[in-house]
Amino acid sequence: MSLAALSGTARACGLALRGAFHPDPGDRAPEGTGTLVLLGPDEPGIWTRFESSPEYQDGLPDPLDRWSERVLGGLAQRFGGAAILPSDGPPWPPFLHWAERTGEAFPSPIGLYTHVEVGLMISYRGAIALPDRLALPAGQASPCETCTARPCTTACPVGALSAGATYDVPACQRFLRSVEGRSCRERGCRARLACPLSHPLRRRDQQAAFHMAAFMGNWDDSKGESA
Repeated sequence: MSLAALSGTARACGLALRGAFHPDPGDRAPEGTGTLVLLGPDEPGIWTRFESSPEYQDGLPDPLDRWSERVLGGLAQRFGGAAILPSDGPPWPPFLHWAERTGEAFPSPIGLYTHVEVGLMISYRGAIALPDRLALPAGQASPCETCTARPCTTACPVGALSAGATYDVPACQRFLRSVEGRSCRERGCRARLACPLSHPLRRRDQQAAFHMAAFMGNWDDSKGESA
């Protein structure tokens, strides 16, 4: 098999291949992994597929995680691998470390990761550990290196995401819950949307609101931190 074959099948399911690498022992991949493949949403088409899924329509909690588990599991079985989800744990799989190891994802000026194809709209629904060492594409440079305007650094209305600073999650959450934060709640993070690579991937308002509601729902007001 090849990465191209896996990529084509994944896109037919609403997922896109977002990098792969040959893990070393320190990468915490499952034993016997020859190639670890990361997959993310195939924007913007994934939402149509997800809306029609039984997980979205059954009214039970965590529909997208359950959809990801089913779809990734099916892909892994078809290609003779094992599916890994970000929610598998503890211990939690080191997805950010894996993202950097692919040579396709890099820390951006605002700290969030950026991807060579989708910019700041990068996210990972899961990974597939394959036993074979597949041929990999050459590594690429960070897209931020040639982005002189860096609009992501000034797009956040409360400065929760700015160049060289730590992500101010409490400020972000407070703004999202305010009247002024309605646009961010319903249309998504302005800093991520400001990335030039992200422009063609603008999500439908319903999709953006779904993800922002999930983000806000993972916040524990009594502790002032993510739950």
